Amino acid sequence: MNPNKALWEKGDFTRIAETMRESGEALVGKLGITKDFTILDLGCGDGTTAIPAAQLGATVLGVDIARNLVDAGNRRAEAAGLANCRFQEGDAIDLSGLNDQSSDLVISIFGAMFAPDPFAVAREMVRVTRPGGRIVMGNWIPGDPTVVAQTLKISFAYTPPPPEGFISPMLWGSEEHVVERFGAAGIAREQITFERDTFTFNAPYPPAEFVNVFKKFYGPTMNAFEAAEKNGRAAELQHELTVLFNSLNKSNEYDTTCLSATYLRVTINR
Repeated sequence: MNPNKALWEKGDFTRIAETMRESGEALVGKLGITKDFTILDLGCGDGTTAIPAAQLGATVLGVDIARNLVDAGNRRAEAAGLANCRFQEGDAIDLSGLNDQSSDLVISIFGAMFAPDPFAVAREMVRVTRPGGRIVMGNWIPGDPTVVAQTLKISFAYTPPPPEGFISPMLWGSEEHVVERFGAAGIAREQITFERDTFTFNAPYPPAEFVNVFKKFYGPTMNAFEAAEKNGRAAELQHELTVLFNSLNKSNEYDTTCLSATYLRVTINR
């Protein structure tokens, strides 16, 4: 199986996505979406941004590599009565089933950044965006002190070294790499803008339980715990993540968690 597909089908990212809904809606509200838009949401998960975009009247196609997330997205769209929103399986590095210049807006929020070939991702996103349209990416930032970057940093420290040729997904959070990748796809530097933005995770349980949700359902953290178990370090990893989540929790209630994560919002004006 495709390793990236295996990673995101391994757990159940919907359990994490449930805590991200408010920020997904807030981001979509900033994009000027109207009912005339045709939108591709790439690496869409179960629809954290696709569903609110469809609720604004746009025609939305969500594409994700994980079959379980595609199925969950279609169930959410059906439950919401959104005939203008559908989800299908696909790979961000090869969107050959989608026509050239078929989308007014291509969105990828913490999705396509995890595909293994970043130059192919940039090329495909540009190809399916019509002239005059936009691409909006949300990418986690390497070394950022907020929760997601630190969780991934800790998790990677417990996992075996990646295979030769591996390109860290966190490089999508570097402006220099974004410019290089889209430049190779024919996008000039002046067509690209950057902004630091925030996604907030709101969970109805304490930080230690939120760590357990990541442990049980988030692919990269699941892999880290499996490796740590083999090395007798699982308790150490659990402690390190619990300390992190507790230290960053902004909630004033002992039984809830509120964690903010800074990301790089990239806008390409096609």
